[in-house]
Amino acid sequence: MGSLTHEDLHAGIADPGMDSMRLLSETAMKFPEALSFSSGAPYDGNHDLAVLSSSVERYIQHLRDSGVPEGRITRLMFQYGPVNGFIREEIAHMLRRDENVDVPPEAVMVTHGFQEAALVALRGLFTGPDDVLLSVSPTYVGMPGAARTLDIPVTPVTEGPHGLDPDSVAAAARQLRARGKRPRAVYLIPDFSNPSGTVVPLEARRRLLRVAAEEGLMILEDNPYGLFARDGEEMPTLKSLDTTGNVIYLGSFAKTAFPGARVGYLVADQTVSSPDGAQRALAEELSKAKSMYTVGTSSLSQAAVAGLLVDNDHTLRSATRELAHLYHERLDTVLRCLAEHFPPERYAEHGVRWNEPRGGFFLVVEVDFVADLAAMERSARDYRVSWAPMSMFHLDGGGRRAMRLGFSNLAPADIREGISRLARFISDTPRD
Repeated sequence: MGSLTHEDLHAGIADPGMDSMRLLSETAMKFPEALSFSSGAPYDGNHDLAVLSSSVERYIQHLRDSGVPEGRITRLMFQYGPVNGFIREEIAHMLRRDENVDVPPEAVMVTHGFQEAALVALRGLFTGPDDVLLSVSPTYVGMPGAARTLDIPVTPVTEGPHGLDPDSVAAAARQLRARGKRPRAVYLIPDFSNPSGTVVPLEARRRLLRVAAEEGLMILEDNPYGLFARDGEEMPTLKSLDTTGNVIYLGSFAKTAFPGARVGYLVADQTVSSPDGAQRALAEELSKAKSMYTVGTSSLSQAAVAGLLVDNDHTLRSATRELAHLYHERLDTVLRCLAEHFPPERYAEHGVRWNEPRGGFFLVVEVDFVADLAAMERSARDYRVSWAPMSMFHLDGGGRRAMRLGFSNLAPADIREGISRLARFISDTPRD
């Protein structure tokens, strides 16, 4: 059997929609001279190889200072470690300080980035063909992509200007139940959502928690950008507000530390009762799935992240303030440049508008032509500026006339030049 067709492969592999991130990265490599608004990479100007090694050393010294025997430290660094990770206590300490989330270390699983956390959570919660995942749309492709690989159906819930609307979640859940399906969980990024940059207001968060309890839904809360709010505008996580045990919290150090570590975490403190009456945290039960996916998360990566946590007294909120201000400056630069090239009062003339997030890494620009991959490649090739088609992030066929701009890893001067190039591309593209 020397060759295969798509029919020979799992539907999640054959689905063209699963290929969006690879296509974006390949376009960036194909046109290296293009200024890229298509990426969601964090700022990399402060990465230092010396810090990498010193963070590992810092954690090792922390273990020594804590009285951990040298032989055990050596084994932790070089051997297979606990499936759920050995820096759970450090992460639990950070969550108490930064998010007001008070859980025991046993409720934390250290994962290979967010993506493994998503896979593990979905595999544990979804038990049959009638179980359905609700997801905000547009959304980060990682969660619906994970569901697709596990044959879990996804029902989109279209977001509004303030993110996911709780009443829309309740309506979608009831419609599914009327069709004999079981709405099992709902996924969202409540703080500066990828791709739209929306923030769910405080009262809507409380209402969503009530809806979850009433409808028997778990909430899968993804929070990569919450620490980058403007001073005085920080919002409590759904997990910190949860009093009924309906929230599983999915986190990552990709944006707050560095993505190359590939360290994330899952927080699931719900109690699971076994047939013999024993009770364990859901995170511990889910370790059975993790052990089959990756066996364990890299020891050296865990040590590097834990060293950063120890060095910053287990708070990244204060440690990332300077970085947050940098992102705010870049967001403000994008908004200012867009307004200069496309004055809002002349919208009828140019047909371009955008939303104005208060933070995060992304915003959305609406245009009056189809902004698909072919248009993006033409933009990168002929105008030397790239972006991401919003249609990649919609689960319901929307976003055909919009583009996501990611600005987190572009200096202000590059942003100004990039928006100038983008303006020329938009102005030269016929309206349809």
